[in-house]
Amino acid sequence: MKIAILGTRGVPAKYGGFETCAEEISVDLVAKGHKVLAYGRKGNHDDSQKEYKGVKLYHIPRIKGKITETFSNTFFSMIHVLFQRVDVIYVMNAANIPICFISWLLRKKIVINVDGLEWKRKKWGKFAQNYYQWAEKLSTYFSNRIISDSMGIAEYYLDRYKTETTFIAYGANIENSENPDILDEYNLKPREYFFVASRLEPENNVDITIKAFEKVQTDKKLVIAGGANYDSDFIKEIHKTKDERIIFLGPIYTEGHIKELHCNCFAYVHGNEVGGTNPALLKALGYGNTVLALNVNFNAEVIKNAGILYDRSADDLARKIQSLVDDEEFCFSFKNKAKNRIKEAYTWEKISNEYEVFFKDVINGKFG
Repeated sequence: MKIAILGTRGVPAKYGGFETCAEEISVDLVAKGHKVLAYGRKGNHDDSQKEYKGVKLYHIPRIKGKITETFSNTFFSMIHVLFQRVDVIYVMNAANIPICFISWLLRKKIVINVDGLEWKRKKWGKFAQNYYQWAEKLSTYFSNRIISDSMGIAEYYLDRYKTETTFIAYGANIENSENPDILDEYNLKPREYFFVASRLEPENNVDITIKAFEKVQTDKKLVIAGGANYDSDFIKEIHKTKDERIIFLGPIYTEGHIKELHCNCFAYVHGNEVGGTNPALLKALGYGNTVLALNVNFNAEVIKNAGILYDRSADDLARKIQSLVDDEEFCFSFKNKAKNRIKEAYTWEKISNEYEVFFKDVINGKFG
């Protein structure tokens, strides 16, 4: 097979779940004898690099801006891929679906990964929210098949658009700490801090995590890694906390640092409520973290009994954080469960195998 992957920042992965997914499945497909073209954004990587582990790389321009960047890059990438001979064009992000119209007219095989319910993100204004919902609907017309990364998203498309999708989750790796001395750079000690690694946007509820932690009786710290790629009033607001135990690290891109912060934390707090199978949540489980996750269907589907769910309430989260602080044996009892949950359902080997079967089905006309 020859597959083109569009709509990400590029391979190798440096940022976000789409990029990690693109890298993992493209490298695996190439190892199995297939050909993959991975399109990314010019300037995000070494633009002179034309190949990565057998994957053909294309660095395509984009128009910078919160709204224009993804769409413009995917548009230019689509123009380029129309002149390539490929069996399937795999587009990530439902926002890109209008770009697929020309390819659809030319009867190209189009697959779209719609991601989560992007229109629910509070950073978007009314126009952008309406656009995302319009794009969701278009995705049911201008693609051969939709991939949903969680059963919750699959149910949403079936209920709202009467459209069946193919469920293929994201994956994660099982990893352990290799260089805990990295913590010294952040003045941290193993097992002495709770950890959050997330884009700092309202729907990820870091404000609730902060309010909850302010109520907890402990000498441990709350360490928050992440930021936003736009000027954010939300970030300014959460930085107003007076609790000296709460530390903001900002975005961290240095290789290996996020991994060590994960692997050596006391517990991980996941407040994301929008989206499907969240890559950050899978990573936390793969690192063997005790995870406290916001109780929404997407997170509950992933966690099952491998972590602790909390209500969207600072009081409830505070009680559950306190219970871990007061009973470390109880806290650490989740660590093996977390890794076993990944082994059971979310290894990249399993996910890549599912993609290979899926692409073959698309090429053979199973989905029209």
